[in-house]
Amino acid sequence: MKKILFLLLATALLCTAGVVPDDLRANEAEQIDQKRNRLIGYILSRQLPAMHFSDKLFDAELDRAAFHLYIKQLDFQKRFLLSADVRQLEAFAPYISESLTSGRITLPDTGYDILFERVTQVEKMVEEMLAAEQVEPEGAAAFVPRPGNRPTDEEEVRRVGIFMVAQEELHETDPEKLGFVENMAELRERWRMILQSQIISQYLDLRADQESKRENQEEAGDSDKALLHTNGELWQEALVKVRKRNRSFFQRLRQETLQDHYDRFFNSVARAFDPHTNYIPPASKEQFDINMRGSLEGIGALLREDDGLIKVIRIIPGSASALQGRLKAEDIILQVAQQGEEPVDITDMRLRDAVRLIRGPKGEAVSLTIQKPDGTTDTISIIRDVVQIEETFVKSTVYQSADGRRTGYIHIPSFYRDFEGTRGGAQGRNSTDDTRREVLRLREENVDGIILDLRDDGGGALVDAVDITGLFIDSGPVVQVLNSFGERRVLEDTDTTVAYDGPLVVLVNKFSASASEIVAAALQDYGRAVIVGGRHTHGKGTVQTIIDLNENVPLLHLRKYDDLGALKVMIQKFYRVNGSSTQYKGVEPDIVLPDLFEHLKAGERYLDYSLPWDAIDPVEFTPWDGTPLDVDRLRRQSLARVAEDEGLQAILEESLKAEQRSADTRVAIDLGGMREKREEARQVREKIGNHYRKYREEGGDELEEFLEPEEDDDPGQAWLKNVQEDPYVREAVRIIGDIIALSGR
Repeated sequence: MKKILFLLLATALLCTAGVVPDDLRANEAEQIDQKRNRLIGYILSRQLPAMHFSDKLFDAELDRAAFHLYIKQLDFQKRFLLSADVRQLEAFAPYISESLTSGRITLPDTGYDILFERVTQVEKMVEEMLAAEQVEPEGAAAFVPRPGNRPTDEEEVRRVGIFMVAQEELHETDPEKLGFVENMAELRERWRMILQSQIISQYLDLRADQESKRENQEEAGDSDKALLHTNGELWQEALVKVRKRNRSFFQRLRQETLQDHYDRFFNSVARAFDPHTNYIPPASKEQFDINMRGSLEGIGALLREDDGLIKVIRIIPGSASALQGRLKAEDIILQVAQQGEEPVDITDMRLRDAVRLIRGPKGEAVSLTIQKPDGTTDTISIIRDVVQIEETFVKSTVYQSADGRRTGYIHIPSFYRDFEGTRGGAQGRNSTDDTRREVLRLREENVDGIILDLRDDGGGALVDAVDITGLFIDSGPVVQVLNSFGERRVLEDTDTTVAYDGPLVVLVNKFSASASEIVAAALQDYGRAVIVGGRHTHGKGTVQTIIDLNENVPLLHLRKYDDLGALKVMIQKFYRVNGSSTQYKGVEPDIVLPDLFEHLKAGERYLDYSLPWDAIDPVEFTPWDGTPLDVDRLRRQSLARVAEDEGLQAILEESLKAEQRSADTRVAIDLGGMREKREEARQVREKIGNHYRKYREEGGDELEEFLEPEEDDDPGQAWLKNVQEDPYVREAVRIIGDIIALSGR
């Protein structure tokens, strides 16, 4: 009956709502289907409150949240809109809910017109600021190229065009701390600082390339210096490249369509319910896959379009990015360059378009200019490749301690399950069977304990989270699932067989999410394992489902609107067996170790409008009947060792510095300050790399000697070296030793 009523209302809406003229905008060649957009808005207004777990309603609070998200995606970096423009748009905020139900949606139209006007004005302004090419050295009236075209290290440049590149200056880089400017003069000043930063950064890149060429020539004994340039010429080249890059940037902005703005408006409405509820616009299969999986073929990174920025969410195990090692979760990709071509600025670019730039043939390189969470920038070259399948599966090794102890180590990169392969009675590969096989193999090796590494594991199949937990406990409940109707379901391990009953440590970090958190939480609640890692895991304790909006319009006379897109909506929430939710707070480890990424604002607690932590009634379960874990004593002993561990202390020291850098979001935009920032980042990579093999991969060419395995090393031996030199694994091994000592085993 509800569905019939909905269809009748939808039909009436299309028949009676006022028709907005399908006039063409001056800058777009398409006519959007306003009736289709009205229908989408109406469906969202009905489906979201009915299906979302939170029972949120379209009210004044949700209107404010949707408007806040809309403005953030419209001009997150506050580079175009004036404060007066925002106030004008804010007048629409109280009527967002009403506009969806009535079909009178006008906010995207007005926002589109205002933004297009400002983009046009700023484009002209930027072109004027970049027009002058004069390079002025210190103490000279103008730049004069030196005879012989030789590079000059001593010559310092004072001015490049209108930009005073040698004058000490700070620029606020955190959009949340910036306000919208009041007038065009203030907007011009904001862009002056942006452009100056771009020019200096480009110069430093060219300078580094110049030094590399010089070293190569000296090594080859080549006396021909024709390829080398003077300082002034490098500055001029930097200016030309920045001008070209910005022209492409504004050209792309002008190609934004009104329908793009409507789609992002609908997504803002959906995200007001929670960060994982999204409107997915219709498009080609390629775009559908990007939105559903966030995957990038070629480099192997999960990305998200986040308020106009392309952010790395996760690195796929076994991918080109994972093997290269320098691209990390929470990095923001600023520019993309094909091999031998100029970089393209992808700020404010749609995810689908960024993917097209990054994808490419296997074996070809793509260069990414990234911004780290602490504000530093880096340029990374990644050779595109297919995912190395074996690297995505569970694998194990034996950690050989100096005192002769043998500790098992199992890495679970994700909770994978080949559902397609199990159809028709076939046996598809899954993470449970693979983990069981590795556990049994380690038992045969007579290991004294096992480390289960769930770091960077973003989750996967819920059934495997339950079954893998069951490998280490007798039987019993593992996780509770609550739906939007208040119905509780308890998922249990029913197999009384225990694959391993010895000492167990679980490694986690803030990128351990969903299924990883379920396993860690259950083993912690049962008292079965000691959880070790950063201060908290990711905190994603929710389940989403995909709704095809076309299925809500089955009437024949509405079939012309069958291309409506999809809705990803949050419908369930996870709870531990003790009743506590894994949402928002995540899992707090028993023993907290220093974390180089502690300063990262990664996790549910940092996302707009994420659902809060809460608790329900616990479910009855029988704690592990082995030797009770004296967690307090284990913690004290671990802290004492950490204070003496040179590697972990180096990580702690640099994590504190990184936290300070991330808090001070004002960065230097003068040559000296930006050069110093780059050198500081290089030294950090080298310092950490001296203690932590994993981070040596971020060191670039200067640390390449640490990365190359010996010629007779097989892949297993190379991987074992990485495990052996990981300070977190090393401390986990010591904790295993403490458990053994305390239990008298």
